[in-house]
Amino acid sequence: MRKHALIFPGQGAQRPGMGKEFFDTYKSAHSVFEEADDALGFSIKDIIFNGTPEELAKTTITQPAILTVSIAALKALEEELGTELSPACVAGHSLGEYTSLVATGMISLADGVRLLHLRGALMQQAVPIGTGAMAAIVGMEPCEVNEICVKAAQGEVCKEANINSPNQIVISGHCTAIARAVELIEAIGNIRVVPLRVSAPFHCELMRCVADKLKVAFAEIKWKTPKCPIVVNVSAKAMTSIDDIKDALFKQTFSPVMWYQSVLKMETFDTEGYIELGPGSVLSGLVRKITNTKKPYHVSGVEELLLAASFLKGETK
Repeated sequence: MRKHALIFPGQGAQRPGMGKEFFDTYKSAHSVFEEADDALGFSIKDIIFNGTPEELAKTTITQPAILTVSIAALKALEEELGTELSPACVAGHSLGEYTSLVATGMISLADGVRLLHLRGALMQQAVPIGTGAMAAIVGMEPCEVNEICVKAAQGEVCKEANINSPNQIVISGHCTAIARAVELIEAIGNIRVVPLRVSAPFHCELMRCVADKLKVAFAEIKWKTPKCPIVVNVSAKAMTSIDDIKDALFKQTFSPVMWYQSVLKMETFDTEGYIELGPGSVLSGLVRKITNTKKPYHVSGVEELLLAASFLKGETK
């Protein structure tokens, strides 16, 4: 099987009906949805398959839902191939990092969905609605964005939250500070700014209280050494130590997601391609912007799964 890296999407990739093809087609994927329902104590699959976009967008639902669909995609792909995948490394974007824990055997699926259900609830409670905001900036270098954030903060929080590619950066913080940053950027001209529809300002200092509570939850579950290195969001380092990964997860809650740097790190593993497992293809698009040496495959449906399987078996380029 071709040497590969697995990548897992974060919030924003969700859509009603995601993963239904896997549920209907592969027994292993069907089991993933059932196990997630049992662990959460309610039917998340019913919300995923039959709920409204608004219901699915609630962060307490979105986070465990995306993990469930991503792991269902992984199990479906393994069932199609007839063997477990052995990636050279894995990485996930924000909540996708929790998916990587499940995918590498660090924690159980049940613990994964429960952790993300808790994470979503804590994030929503941490900052009153209307207090925080996030915005995506396309066309500025990271150092330029940092300078803007420093000017706009004025005693409030205004920081880089996601470094997605060399010229795509998301900022997060108090809504008034983000508004000042957007005004400064728009005054420059020729730069695209997209306010994000989010329920809380993720990956900034306003989320530190969430990290403290998650740390308590980490101590209550069983951890195992991952079967391959996890390239973590907070430092873009490849880690296998349980303590190091738990610390990285703690810091990730209130620190920037260094996705651009994480892809560069995964490039050092000399893989032949990337497999994005779960809804959407955002990460595959970012990989294409960061490196044009390897083709990413996104697996959000059965047809895409078969293409990825052919690639892994060496049948296609």
